[in-house]
Amino acid sequence: MRHGKKVNHLGRTNSHRKAMLANMATSLILHKRITTTLAKAKALRGYAEPLLTKAKNDTTHSRRTVFSYLQDKDAVSILFRDIAAKIANRPGGYTRIIKLENRLGDNAEMAIIELVDYNTVYTKGDAPVAKKSTRRRGGKGGAVAAAPAAQTEEVAVAEEVTEAPVAEETAAPAEEAAPEAPAANEENAEKGE
Repeated sequence: MRHGKKVNHLGRTNSHRKAMLANMATSLILHKRITTTLAKAKALRGYAEPLLTKAKNDTTHSRRTVFSYLQDKDAVSILFRDIAAKIANRPGGYTRIIKLENRLGDNAEMAIIELVDYNTVYTKGDAPVAKKSTRRRGGKGGAVAAAPAAQTEEVAVAEEVTEAPVAEETAAPAEEAAPEAPAANEENAEKGE
């Protein structure tokens, strides 16, 4: 039984597995998409996503920590320069695993693992990802969601304000005459009663 054994050893020793995952993570960062077996893709997701989260905070300590995992200066610089800017608003889930047909030689389950923000088919170009608010927090989540709506309302009000003074200038004499006429009629009505 495998109770509580969360690490898939992938039939390798610890050092071999770490080196393989580091190389695969480097390839994923450099090429944005790699094809591998499904088991390796799932293991790589658990290895690469914490590194991507670490890259969102660009400090010397974060760079050194990520470099200790990857051992590749080019991959680290691309990760912190390009990829971190694209995933800045994403709260997690930086990779996507797409299953493929089984491999012909040994019938192994194959998959593509890719960075989510670099697939133009699913993300429709460089559309910014809106930050979701979680349902657990009460105070901040509603305010974050309401802020974009309030901004659009302000823009709409600003557009109306720019158009309204033009209309008021043309209608101003008519409005001044209109309030006096009902007032005079009311005075006459009161006297007649």
